[in-house]
Amino acid sequence: MTDPEHPRQRSTKGERTRERIIDAAGELFSRSGYRAVSLRDIAAHAGLTHAGVLHHFPNKEATLIHVLSRRDAIDAPLVLDVGPNHGALIDNLVRIVERNTRTPGLVSLYVNLSAEATDPAHPAHDYFFARYRILREHLVPTFAVLLEGRPNPTPEVAAQQFIALQDGLQVQWLLEPGAIDMRAAVVSFLRTLGITTSDPLPPPDERPG
Repeated sequence: MTDPEHPRQRSTKGERTRERIIDAAGELFSRSGYRAVSLRDIAAHAGLTHAGVLHHFPNKEATLIHVLSRRDAIDAPLVLDVGPNHGALIDNLVRIVERNTRTPGLVSLYVNLSAEATDPAHPAHDYFFARYRILREHLVPTFAVLLEGRPNPTPEVAAQQFIALQDGLQVQWLLEPGAIDMRAAVVSFLRTLGITTSDPLPPPDERPG
């Protein structure tokens, strides 16, 4: 709780410092991976002392959790709060793909960390394990409804393919952004399954990349 009489200046300064640290951590993690970055590196990149960072975060792992949580604060409602509206879930996931083309730093962070986190000892292992499980749990019933009457693929396989397509496209897009249109590829895949999105594809000259 904060003092209602004098909270704004202190709170604002502290929050801005925390955001600066999280920004610095995210940039360094996306560039070099989690393991290659130290808390002192984060402090230097944020323009703070090591002690200054420790005042806000007890260790490097805590900064990682906050970096990942900030992304989820934006994405989670688009996945978790659509209820039984299966078309809305697919539309939202396509919008996330399109939005990602404007945030290459976050895409790079996700790609690097998800690969590192396959190691059970990695601090983000549980996060990514849960993230993929939650995505599948929401996508399987969605594809069960949208693919009703089709023998193949099964909803389980369609969910796995959809997630794998997005992840693989992100790697290719980071390597050669001008050659990869992630949104168009995802929409095209959905159309092969007989699923259309609410937003039509923009003309080629207006697409990202």
